[in-house]
Amino acid sequence: MAPPPKLIAVDIDGTLLPSAGTHVSVRNRRALLSAEAAGIEIVIATGRRQAYAVPLIDPIGLKPQTVMITSNGTVTRTLGGDRIDRFFLPVATALELCPALRRFGGTTVFTFDREGPGELVLESVDQLHARIAAWVEANRPWIIEVRPLERAFDSGEPPVQGMVCGTVDGMRQAHIWLEDSDLASKIEMHRTEYPGRDLSILDILPPGCSKGVAMQSLAQLRGIAPAEIMAIGDNFNDLEMLEFVGQPVVMANAAPGLVEIARDRGWQITVTNDDDGVALAIESVLDSLSVQSTEASTL
Repeated sequence: MAPPPKLIAVDIDGTLLPSAGTHVSVRNRRALLSAEAAGIEIVIATGRRQAYAVPLIDPIGLKPQTVMITSNGTVTRTLGGDRIDRFFLPVATALELCPALRRFGGTTVFTFDREGPGELVLESVDQLHARIAAWVEANRPWIIEVRPLERAFDSGEPPVQGMVCGTVDGMRQAHIWLEDSDLASKIEMHRTEYPGRDLSILDILPPGCSKGVAMQSLAQLRGIAPAEIMAIGDNFNDLEMLEFVGQPVVMANAAPGLVEIARDRGWQITVTNDDDGVALAIESVLDSLSVQSTEASTL
């Protein structure tokens, strides 16, 4: 039997958030706060950048020291904004990626770790809007258009993340092509798929970056063993994190391929994001702690 986790890492989209809307449910919020009150560290691990994630997490009421692993592991900060770790994609690599990615029909976005307009740089807002309108509308204050995209690096500032948004087939082709190219050793790739919308996002990160690597670094900093960590996720960009921890939990609404991996490996599968699967997983932990406390008090 697994020991009660000392740390629980939770993805946002498709996991903590419902399929529609941007508000964490009352039950999920209560479960997170109850876990925190019980002495379990809560970590938010997301593909979103900090500025795009904080407005969703702040209303929960977690303490400012809560760690947020953002941009799929390239930036780690507290909810209050204190930086713990950060990695950059070299400018030379970003410049190589620009022409290479145009052939796959997606829209490329580079994320910079700066505040205000220019955090997100792309060539065409309209093109991206046609694919992920809600994301574009939510991020308009931080987006600037630069044509050609290579001009985004004229200042020499490196990005923390690249993102290509396109069809599922197109992004799979891009992934395969990059794996076989000279760029493979210079980048890390994580793909998120939404087959029902024929939408896929291919994240391109500095070498060695992932939610899993960031989680490993945090575990070492805290002195916590993988067996004492639970992680909850729903897509392939969560895979390395789920593989690292001793208590992986996959959402029932997860990408079909990830659900298949979970079943093959005997990982826990909780209910869907719309049915508060995060809360259900955390409540089972809290119930176990309550039982242990009761047993200890009777000895």
